[in-house]
Amino acid sequence: MKPYIVCHMMSSLDGHSLTDGWNLQYASALYEDTAASFHGDGWICGRVTMQEIAHSTDYPRGMASAPLPRRHYFAERDAKQYAISIDPKGLVVWKTSNTLNSHVIEVLTEQVPDDFLAYLKSIGVSYVFGGKTDIDLAGVLSILATELGVKKLIVEGGAHVCGAFVNAGLVDEFSVVILPLVDGRGAHPASFEIEAQAWRAPAYLKLNSVEKTAHDGVWLRYGRA
Repeated sequence: MKPYIVCHMMSSLDGHSLTDGWNLQYASALYEDTAASFHGDGWICGRVTMQEIAHSTDYPRGMASAPLPRRHYFAERDAKQYAISIDPKGLVVWKTSNTLNSHVIEVLTEQVPDDFLAYLKSIGVSYVFGGKTDIDLAGVLSILATELGVKKLIVEGGAHVCGAFVNAGLVDEFSVVILPLVDGRGAHPASFEIEAQAWRAPAYLKLNSVEKTAHDGVWLRYGRA
């Protein structure tokens, strides 16, 4: 049992996904508007993206008076939308339990400190464990579907999280907004990336729709072949 997974990305014509240096004032709104059209129950981002959203770097120590059990914790079960943070080591420090009108769920491994779990509980952030030292994405999706009734999730990056979902065979639909620019900086990541030794096989797709957007962009939607 798993939710329907849409991987929604935005890239330059040559496939780069980091927007710094792109002087396109409309790009963020275009991306968010297209993402909203999926009407997902939540959205998923990796640690780097979520740290940028959280705007905090540290949490109080000494909050856990004893070891805490590694059990899932749901502070809210009926949120209109969930912000799901893939954060294996517990490095994303939230100030509150909500961001961008979404209830925060941290996806952790069992190696995170007890103080971090105590801090999350103190501010009402939910958390689930995805494994002892590595995240089992399929297992996490099953937990979210079973425990919260989540039916559709939007994976929004970064490139390594999107690549991990693709590599695990969990993506049902691929959505890419291509903007009218070329970004030749080779060091910038592509829309989907994963370590070469971990890559299993190409994901073969079929084109579902092509739409020209405002500002000369193109919105491509693919399903599994």
